[in-house]
Amino acid sequence: MPESMRNTGDATTTDPAVTSDADLLAQTEIAVRAAGTALRDRFGDVVPYRTFDELMRALAANDDAVLDLLRPRLTALRPEARWVEEELAGGALPAGEWWVVDPAEGNVNHLHGLPEWAVTATLVRDNQPVLTVVHLPMTGETYTALVGTGAHLDGRPLHVSRTPELGLSIVATSQARPDEDEKVVRRVGASITEMLVDALVVRTSVPATLHLLNVAAGRIEAFWQFAGARADLLPGALLVTEAGGRISDVEGRPWTPESASFLAAAPDVHADAVATLSR
Repeated sequence: MPESMRNTGDATTTDPAVTSDADLLAQTEIAVRAAGTALRDRFGDVVPYRTFDELMRALAANDDAVLDLLRPRLTALRPEARWVEEELAGGALPAGEWWVVDPAEGNVNHLHGLPEWAVTATLVRDNQPVLTVVHLPMTGETYTALVGTGAHLDGRPLHVSRTPELGLSIVATSQARPDEDEKVVRRVGASITEMLVDALVVRTSVPATLHLLNVAAGRIEAFWQFAGARADLLPGALLVTEAGGRISDVEGRPWTPESASFLAAAPDVHADAVATLSR
């Protein structure tokens, strides 16, 4: 088994209060919110760095501050679940349960004193996301989804937009990673141009998860991305589908973590978004 997918849990019993996936979601939310407080306490002035190594150390310090709290709590809740170590990893996982966690989704924003960042935790069972929690410490908002039961913001149901066409829609995209292949970067640029022609407004920023929250909440109509990792797509994918949206690749084919592209959209604009992005 690859090092990035090793089981690191050392607990031997499951929390007796967790008797269902709904209970597990509630306990996961408590853990994620507590970890988010730790990351919020580290937020403030811009963190200076002069080299790539200094940047990596600053990013890792934020991750470690969250994981020191979140990892033992999630392990206690689900001792048999393995842990995906690398947040930028993609592709399918081996069978069984996995915690896919992004301790600081939008970490680079955090370091630059920008408020767009979150803490996420998603339980994946046999390559299907079962539940997810996305907490935004700067606003106090918590987005949750449990497969088959809907998506919620602080307990209130979420529903995707009913906007009828792409020309009336706000759409968004994100940069999957800073060291992306040049061919992917050029494809992203071309897709933005196409969307600028067909959509009402195009937004481009990181992280992906925050755009997907907006799709689930009906604030924007579509989000697309080329390449990407499990940690930045799985939480939002579950939230969007549970809020009534559609998930595919940009050519309209079923999306999996192995897909080379990703599209989440309100049902009435999905086909138009596919047409624009697959030109």
